[in-house]
Amino acid sequence: MMRSTFKVVFYVNGSKEKNGIVPIMGRVTINGTIAQFSCKQGISKDIWDAKGNRAKGKSREAREVNLALDNIKAQIIKHYQRLSDREAFVTAEMVRNAYQGIGTEYETLLRAFDKENEAFAKRVGKDRSVRTYQKYLTVRKYLAEFIKTQYKRTDMGMNELTEDFIRDYCLYLRNQVGLNQSTVWIYSIPLKHIVTAAHYNGKIARNPFAMYHVDPDFKEREYLTEEELKTMTDMELDNPNFAFARDLFIFGCWTGISFIDIKNLTTENIVEMNGSLWITSKRQKTNVPFQIKLMEVPLRIIKRYEAFRKDNHLFNIGSLSVINKRLKSIAKKCGIEKSLSFHQSRHTMAVFALNNGMPIESVSKILGHTNITTTQLYAKVTSTKLDHDISAFEEKVSTRFAI
Repeated sequence: MMRSTFKVVFYVNGSKEKNGIVPIMGRVTINGTIAQFSCKQGISKDIWDAKGNRAKGKSREAREVNLALDNIKAQIIKHYQRLSDREAFVTAEMVRNAYQGIGTEYETLLRAFDKENEAFAKRVGKDRSVRTYQKYLTVRKYLAEFIKTQYKRTDMGMNELTEDFIRDYCLYLRNQVGLNQSTVWIYSIPLKHIVTAAHYNGKIARNPFAMYHVDPDFKEREYLTEEELKTMTDMELDNPNFAFARDLFIFGCWTGISFIDIKNLTTENIVEMNGSLWITSKRQKTNVPFQIKLMEVPLRIIKRYEAFRKDNHLFNIGSLSVINKRLKSIAKKCGIEKSLSFHQSRHTMAVFALNNGMPIESVSKILGHTNITTTQLYAKVTSTKLDHDISAFEEKVSTRFAI
């Protein structure tokens, strides 16, 4: 292994002499890399020893300057040793920056994650969800385990990250942790966010994610067919808790509103426009506004639970996990052979709306998506819709062509 060449020297900048006083500069050299800095010290030009890199003589000025320079050198050596213990390679600029306190917030990957998670925690319940925060904490945990396993270290310098690091991290999640590919993709997003931000803010010279793509490998998104939705709607449920879970799901199928956004709805979100009642709100996940005209089915559901309100929230809703557990039992009672979850109500609404002629732009607006490509993931064009469209096309044009 090549031995590192590390040196700290001091010199004066004679071009900035003023009244016989010259500023003292410092220079760090490591393996051919050089970084200079101001020592924020001045000295009489005639007592500076250029060979010894310090003041000559025993005057008070000389003693004070030399003491300050010794202190600066000791700090730089300390930063160099600390960086050498943690980083695979160290440059003069890294040491100079550490001494000056520049760039320390994104100095290492896990430190950057800690800072991001600390800021994220303050936004939970405002414009960020606790589930997304927990995802960031989980990614941080897996990264720490990966770095320890793969590199036998406790952290990584941001400037050490390469495509190989990210590729190996994704393989670790698949092979060692045992996650499926779609979860690996989800857990790569926080890492990509941290690294891209570091590059954007000038903390690292290149973005290792720029040429690397993690394949999400999405499964087909499940939804209820119109027949299944009708069966579930008509099912008599004696248990009021099960009936409530079913009604919330049906409400989601007719509005496309996510679970957390339904939970947040209050009477203030219902407004009258053009003689009809609408829900206007913002998605907690993205802060994107959405507005939905209330059709007869969701209006009846709102009315049904009006007497059970404890405050101005439309519904008194518990946890998502409890609702999902009840939905799975209800699906079984209805003979629906799908692992039902509340999020499938959004899928169902999108497909139901598209199959009945609603433009995808309107569906996207209802779902509160910022990009129509996101809507295309939810709202698939089914064979029923294709059959209808092709038949309509055939009816219009077939008579014009005779064979």
